[in-house]
Amino acid sequence: MAYSVNTSNRISGLASGMDTETMVKDLMAAERLPLDKLEQDKTWMEWQRDSFRDVNKSFFDLDSKVLDMKLERTYNSKTTTSSQSGAVTAVATASASSGSYNIEVDELATSAINVSQNGISGEEKINPNGKLSEQTFADPNFSTSGSFTISYFDEEGEEVPVSISYGPDDSLNSILKKIGTETGNEIRASYDIQSDRVFLERTKSGDFNTSEAADKYYGAEIVFGEPDGSSSFLETLGLQMTDDNDSTVLAESGGTDAAFKYNGIELTSKTNSYTLNDISFQFNSKTNGTPAYVSVTNDVDASFDKIMDFVNKYNETIEKVNASLTEERFRDFKPLTQAQKDEMSEDEIEKWEEKARSGTLKGESILSSGLNSMRQGWYGTVENDGNFTHLSQIGITTSSNYLERGKLEVNEDELKKALQDDPGSVHKLFSNNVEGSGRGIINRLEDSMNATMKNIESRAGKTTSTLQQYTIGRNLDNIDDRISAFEDRLRRTEDRYWRQFTEMEKAIQQMNNQSNYLMQQFSF
Repeated sequence: MAYSVNTSNRISGLASGMDTETMVKDLMAAERLPLDKLEQDKTWMEWQRDSFRDVNKSFFDLDSKVLDMKLERTYNSKTTTSSQSGAVTAVATASASSGSYNIEVDELATSAINVSQNGISGEEKINPNGKLSEQTFADPNFSTSGSFTISYFDEEGEEVPVSISYGPDDSLNSILKKIGTETGNEIRASYDIQSDRVFLERTKSGDFNTSEAADKYYGAEIVFGEPDGSSSFLETLGLQMTDDNDSTVLAESGGTDAAFKYNGIELTSKTNSYTLNDISFQFNSKTNGTPAYVSVTNDVDASFDKIMDFVNKYNETIEKVNASLTEERFRDFKPLTQAQKDEMSEDEIEKWEEKARSGTLKGESILSSGLNSMRQGWYGTVENDGNFTHLSQIGITTSSNYLERGKLEVNEDELKKALQDDPGSVHKLFSNNVEGSGRGIINRLEDSMNATMKNIESRAGKTTSTLQQYTIGRNLDNIDDRISAFEDRLRRTEDRYWRQFTEMEKAIQQMNNQSNYLMQQFSF
């Protein structure tokens, strides 16, 4: 039993010879029948709650597909091809116009780079992670403490100077790392142990030095020290602003914009990509005087597949919910009590509960009205300024079998033709986010699903809900109180039976004692 009883001070058939234990057990089995009914009702409610939540999960999974059906790119997917895919590639958004585009790449964008003219180590190779004070550099004027300024140019062409301080306990690598950190990773500095040189690089490609200071710095993207020399620290690392052989020529290389022609119009870009007319072009190499032809066309197959993916998920959900509504309920197969399970094999329990669990949602009005509302959304006319106002015009209809409660059927040829001829109107038919008669079909469907999911949640709650937050939960709480009260009653009843049998045993024992005494007296 689920309840506990006091077993002390009990006399079990010692005087009467009766099987008191069995008699009390049989009596309590009869008394327990209403409790078994309560526990079976509780189990059924829990099964029903879990079934409702399972349906809600199916609606939630379908709702995740609804978002894609609202997006323009679902109906207007684009595919691009290039006559020189090794030189130019492109990605088109749903808003891009179909057609052919002429791209000629004359120059690629490059990042500025400056490198030590010679090896920076002295007699022994330096340890880039060791203290500066313990290293020997090629330049005898190297100072183990001090500061230097390094600059780059921002998007507006303004110079941004950064001051870096260092000391004898710093390492070369730690100072180079400071350059990256203090410049916000605009300049990357590193030491190559094999070539024994330091590299300074702009992390962005393009020509940013367009300010008045360009003449002073010869158009350099990475600036340090004066035009004819460098600050002491960077100079000892073999870095120079200008070439040793010509003080008007930069030691730095790179830092150029991409130069290209778009349908014959000359344009530049600081990166090797450019977006025009909702098409993102990627430049991989020069076209060497021969234009690359990029074609943008509607990707009907991709759009069709996305719509069919949703339709299949919708039909799968409808079929599952409809099966729950029509599933047979076997009323003779009640949930098993623990005592019944103890007398059955695992296979027998499994087969019994398969029937006992059947029909938990049979005929539930929340679900049937929800399915009807969803089906009406597909039937309705959508008033809009596109060429399609009804699903049947693009080859989608609902099943004529009313038992299927609105499963969708698709004429592939008609749907593909609509997507090819007027994807924008297909989008408006499905997703026109307005109120009233112009509301898109997917928006209507989402409204119906959200209302149904809310009703289910009110009835069966969520896994995080407390019992008092949903109807079945409140019923479960109530039945738990009734079970607890009935178990208290059973404890009192069983105690009463045992008291009665115990008093009977005591009386019989007393009579037996008196009888034995009299027999002893008469025996003399």
